[in-house]
Parts: sequence; C-alpha cells; structure tokens
Amino acid sequence: MSNLPKLSGKEIVKILAKDFGFEAIRQSGSHVILKNTLSKQKKVTVVPMHKEVKIGTLLGILDLAGIDKEEFLKNLRR
Repeated sequence: MSNLPKLSGKEIVKILAKDFGFEAIRQSGSHVILKNTLSKQKKVTVVPMHKEVKIGTLLGILDLAGIDKEEFLKNLRR
C-alpha cells in the first residue's frame, strides 16, 4: 500500500509551491489550478481544497505535476 500521509488541499498547495516551484494561477470553485514556474515544460495540476485529500487523488495530482511519489515524500519529511 501507499505510505503517503493524508493531507489537506491547503497543505498540498503549500508543499508544491515551496518545494517544487508551482504557483496558483486561478481557482475554480473548490479546486486550485497550479502551474510550474521553474520547469521549461508546461506542468499544470489541479488540487481540490478539501480538508482531507484521498491518497488516490494525491497520486493523481503528483502524476499531473510530473513528481515522483518518493521525491514528494522526501520533501515532505524535511
């Protein structure tokens, strides 16, 4: 199984911004759209602003962002 913790949408946005160079570009309802400002490739992901984001949803967010699960965990533990 996954060893990813359950995080809120706000926590995920904060981690993606601080550690991976993403920036919130807009919000549509309860979903924040983030764009990577550091990458030359266009990387965009969507984070639901729920109190607790399910593990499968978090994996989908990381997949869209082009971030490996282990890399995310490493930055989470810092």
